[in-house]
Amino acid sequence: MDVDFPFRIGADGRTALTDPADHVRDLVEQVLFTSPGERVNRPDFGCGLLDLVFEPCGPDLAAALRITVQGALHRWLGDVVAVQALDVAAEDSALRIEIRYAVLATGTIRTDTFDSARTSYPSDPSATGAAR
Repeated sequence: MDVDFPFRIGADGRTALTDPADHVRDLVEQVLFTSPGERVNRPDFGCGLLDLVFEPCGPDLAAALRITVQGALHRWLGDVVAVQALDVAAEDSALRIEIRYAVLATGTIRTDTFDSARTSYPSDPSATGAAR
């Protein structure tokens, strides 16, 4: 079991844990939503997705972001996942990213969607029914 992201206290009063499949999704989410320079000991970690939210939306932004996201995932999680498909959609003031990837340790294929409009996390995702 791995520590859940975002960090929270579980119902038992201990650090909340998650299964390996959800942990990989959490790792992908951290790469996407961490801006370069945000981490002190890894100033180049992340892809800066949230830095582009206020840029003019359109196909040019989506294409540039597709390349940036794929490069960041390959660099930081290349030993964990293999990206098979990546779709970026710029909708109003939000960016939606759908990633299909294989978890290298298990060979499992996953498809996850991430939305830049969700910048805060509930204290207990299961309590609000939020999709993770």
